[in-house]
Amino acid sequence: EVQVDELQRLLAGMEKEHRSLLLKMKDGEAELARLRSVEGDKLAEQDRSAKLEKEVAMLREKIHHLDDMLKSQQRKVRQMIEQLQNSKTVIQAKDAVIQELKEKVAYLEAENLEMHDRIEHLIEKQVSRGSHSSRTRSKSEYVSSKRLMGPKPLPLIRVVET
Repeated sequence: EVQVDELQRLLAGMEKEHRSLLLKMKDGEAELARLRSVEGDKLAEQDRSAKLEKEVAMLREKIHHLDDMLKSQQRKVRQMIEQLQNSKTVIQAKDAVIQELKEKVAYLEAENLEMHDRIEHLIEKQVSRGSHSSRTRSKSEYVSSKRLMGPKPLPLIRVVET
């Protein structure tokens, strides 16, 4: 009987140990399942991270390329603006020269007309010594005032005998 009791007590201890081992095994399996899930999530996250890193690298490369293109275009625009400014400066200088030349031409035309009037006056003087005609003089004044009218009205210059 003592041996049976001893065996029953051992058997009961073994059953108790069996139950505790089953509980530990279930806990272990649950933890393993959770770890596998976490690792699966980690793998999915790692894959996603790798894809995102590739995408970021590609976007950085595109941004770098676009920055280079933008800088190149800005240089071209600056060069074009500089060329336009240089052209404007050249055109302004040429316009100034043209205006100066126009003024010189107008001055020379006025001088030329004054000389013509003087010549006509001298001719009139010589003719009037011979025939005292006042009609010729008024004609020359009319002609000289008519000559002075051009694209730009010039001052009327009359030569008056004194």
